Amino acid sequence: MLATVLLLVLAGAGLFVARPGPVAGWLGEGAPEPTASPVPPEPDPQAVLAAFDPNAPEPTPAGVRAALAALVGQPALGSRVNVSVADVATGKSLYAKGEDAPTVPASVTKLVTAVTVLEARGPAYRIPTRAVAGAAPGEVVLVGGGDPTLAVDGNGFYPGAARLDNLAKQVREALGGTAPTKVTVDSTLFPGPVLAAGWDDDIPVGGFGARITALMTDGARVDPVYARKHHEETNHAAERSPAPDLLAGRAFAKLLGVPAEKVGKGTAPAAPASPAADSAAPGSELGKVESLPVIRLVDIMISDSDNVIAEALARQVALAKGKPASFAGAGAAMDAVAGELGLPAGELDLSDGSGLSRKNRISPSLLTELLTLAGNGRHPELGAIFGGLPVAAWSGTLDERYQGAATSAGAGVVRAKTGTLTGVHAIAGLVTTADGRLLTFAVLTDQTVGSLDDTRQALDRITSALATCGCR
Repeated sequence: MLATVLLLVLAGAGLFVARPGPVAGWLGEGAPEPTASPVPPEPDPQAVLAAFDPNAPEPTPAGVRAALAALVGQPALGSRVNVSVADVATGKSLYAKGEDAPTVPASVTKLVTAVTVLEARGPAYRIPTRAVAGAAPGEVVLVGGGDPTLAVDGNGFYPGAARLDNLAKQVREALGGTAPTKVTVDSTLFPGPVLAAGWDDDIPVGGFGARITALMTDGARVDPVYARKHHEETNHAAERSPAPDLLAGRAFAKLLGVPAEKVGKGTAPAAPASPAADSAAPGSELGKVESLPVIRLVDIMISDSDNVIAEALARQVALAKGKPASFAGAGAAMDAVAGELGLPAGELDLSDGSGLSRKNRISPSLLTELLTLAGNGRHPELGAIFGGLPVAAWSGTLDERYQGAATSAGAGVVRAKTGTLTGVHAIAGLVTTADGRLLTFAVLTDQTVGSLDDTRQALDRITSALATCGCR
């Protein structure tokens, strides 16, 4: 899915993001090594979706209102439906109903998390996991930096993730003939509660969330091999550890030949003031591995709606802004970055970064402004959010939607992040009109009582109507 963002043509600004260029650097790709014989050049990439027409006629507010007025009143959407539709090229609002009203957003929260971490950390940033010498002889401290994708070995859940077996190899080399005798887990980078305010009681055990700690492996999954094999049939749910940091610590200890009973929690000693000749001096770094770059973590977060990655990335925003890497600190930091980007931060109130919290509030207009900002070319680093957006009737959470007669016009044309909690349904993304104009939309409902299928069908009818009309 990451390749999609590299092929995305945004009509409003004529933006085309492709390799090579800055994206290659963000992905950690260097220049190709010289070869003995010339290599034929790769063909130009082919767009996954039809290119948007930068000269397409602009819809009118009256035209959009005529297309949507009846649809936003569908009973399946419940008693509170807040909507915003805007033009990417101009930023003009084309339809507004409760557009500034803070609404429970569910997983469309991840769009805010994505934009703020890309802005605060940058697409190329990688999250470190370190091992340092402990205070006692033979003690190794495993220091969590907040990488939720860290794997134990090559059988991890996330392809290309940093690995503890590589870190253990570095530690053994650094210690020479000294055998480790104890592993201390330092997950103090993330202070405060491990569960967010507003989470339903089943979140920690329901398979879609986890206790959030600065050190974990495989998104806290207990059995990453099984979870990867059954990823689709379980709808991405998996058993999560009640103590993700200790689970990671015990796996690391096993790699070092340290018994599980010699694993405990603690704090790493301060690093020496100057590099010491003795690598075993307390606080000396014995090894380090780094996560995939943020641009790829964002892609996974959005395409899979990965809640644990979302919470980890939200804390990276907090760290970048000098705030505590807690739920509260992350919410405050994301609010601050949104304000710096010129978004209406007063219409944003976050208790988490994933959207699992029912205390979250986001307005539809903030979401359409955010999508416009990411798509108009003024902040090219933010365009990474589009790579993971599900495509109607083709991928992600939209894979099995937009297939009925009333919604099929949106298939392959609508790209959007969805959000679902009991009684809460949302969708926000991009759509191309029949005339080729690129629009952003956000539809948030947080008082639904009907069936899940009926509500989704009602949401899809709204975005499909935008796809079929010139709206002039």
